[in-house]
Formats: sequence, C-alpha cells, structure tokens
Amino acid sequence: MTRVAAIDCGTNSIRLLVADADPETGQLVDLDRRMTIVRLGQDVDRTGRLAPEALERTFAACREYAGIIEAHGARQLRFVATSASRDAENRDEFVRGVVDILGVEPEVITGDQEAAFSFFGATKELTGRADLAKPYLVVDIGGGSTEFVVGDESVRGARSIDVGCVRMTERHLRHEGKVSDPPSAAEIEAIRADITAGLDLVARTVPVDESRTLVGLAGSVTTLSAIALGLQEYDSAAIHHSRLSFSQVKEITERLLTSTHAERAAIPAMHPGRVDVIASGALVLLLIMERFGFDEVVVSEHDILDGIGWSLA
Repeated sequence: MTRVAAIDCGTNSIRLLVADADPETGQLVDLDRRMTIVRLGQDVDRTGRLAPEALERTFAACREYAGIIEAHGARQLRFVATSASRDAENRDEFVRGVVDILGVEPEVITGDQEAAFSFFGATKELTGRADLAKPYLVVDIGGGSTEFVVGDESVRGARSIDVGCVRMTERHLRHEGKVSDPPSAAEIEAIRADITAGLDLVARTVPVDESRTLVGLAGSVTTLSAIALGLQEYDSAAIHHSRLSFSQVKEITERLLTSTHAERAAIPAMHPGRVDVIASGALVLLLIMERFGFDEVVVSEHDILDGIGWSLA
C-alpha cells in the first residue's frame, strides 16, 4: 500500500486527493478529496497572463493543501497543472510559488497528457462492467479546455480543444466585468460556433465513431447530474456513475441558458464558483452528445486526480 497525494490545478479549480493505493487489488482508497474554486484562468484568454489576484487565491489553496498532505503523512506528491498555466506568459511566477509552498515543481502537462490521465482515472473501475460497452469516449469538460479520449484497455486516440466553461463565458458572455444575465440568443450562438469548430477538429482527429459509451467528467457534468437528481446538497456518492439522458441534458441546459445569476445560484447543489460558468459547460456537453449521437452519459467523479494518483503508485 502506497500513500500518495495528487493535485490537479485547472483553469477554474484546484483539487487535492490523498489516498492509499494498492496496485495488487487495483483499489485507490480516498483519505481526503477536496476542491477549491480559485479561477486561476481569470482573463487568461484575453490577456495571456495569470492575474495577481488569481495567483494569490491559488497559492492560498496550496498552503491549505500542504497542511493536509503533511497531516496524512503522504510521502509522494505530484502536482499537475493544465490549461490556464499552459497558456500564460508568466507561468514561471506560478511555478516558483508552488515550489516555495509545496516543495515540488508543477508539471505543466500537454492536452494529450491530461487526456491520458483523465481516461485512466475514469475508466479503471469500469473494467468488467457488462452494461457499459467499449470503447469508451471519455470527455473532461474543464474551465479552459475539453479533453476527448477514445479507448478500452488503452488509449486509441486523444485530443484537447480550447473550449471550456470559463473560456467560453469570458470570451462571449462577459462585458465590462459582468456576465450576461441571462445571455442573449446572439451570445449563445457565438458559443455554439466555437464549440462546433472544436468538435469538427475532434471528429477529424479522434476515432469517436468507434466509441460506444460516453463517460463525462468534471464539475459541469457532475453539477448537471446533481440537478437532474434533485439533490439538496452536493453528494458525490449519489452522482458517481449516475446516468444522464440526452433529454435531461437538453432540458437542464436550456433552463440554465435562460436563467438569471440569482436563479442559478438558488439551485441547491450549485457551487458558488460555478454559477456564472455552468451554462457554458452544460452547452458543451449537450453539443457533444448531439454531434456524436449519444443518448446518455455516464457521470464519473473519478478523473484526472485518480489518474495522477495511480501514476505515483
């Protein structure tokens, strides 16, 4: 048994997993799993730089996580950084801050590496499920990018596209520091155009037509599941491996796109940090299902964090 710590720092959130990994049984037993919305990717799409206040929010979370890792006695730590830090001109400032706090250098991974971690983390426990046909299409809808991976026991193809819930919101729905409330038809069509262009690229480069089961990861997808289940508070156990039909995704997405900030914030299971970006994330999932003909998505709470954890074990 190996005690490991994994940190995934994305565009919208930074997440920690401390777990005991047993390679012989294939089990990864959670000791602590948590998420903090830091919005590291604030304005990166527009400025190309990480904002000082975004860096400080991220470093504050790192300081908290350092205490948790030490308390659990994890001896191995891997810190992976994704879309926002890939895009930023001043990512060296981010790297130095993380090293000072946690003692490890963040690995600013490529989109393909991110896709592989997500695929392994999401599908390891699905092996042997007779009700889920292979190959899988694993879709990780992040803040700055979305990863697509097709595979069964191994990856057959992967692609990362610069379409994410934060990037789409900041590019098309934010004006003079405020998010459209609700977005106009023209703004929604602009997001649709960006997503469609990204999906065209995926269709040309990844064997999506070979896949039989769609597996959805990350906060936009899990939040849609929480809404569909009518949860009064976020419950990862109820959400994990739940299934969302195309009609459910369509109905919820249309509701989110026509609701105000206050109405979205009033949804019981909605994290405050997702209120202004959830509609864009939902639209990404809807158009994926529509474009590639999936009538349901299997929702997974296990993702890139678990893949990072297993890489240490």
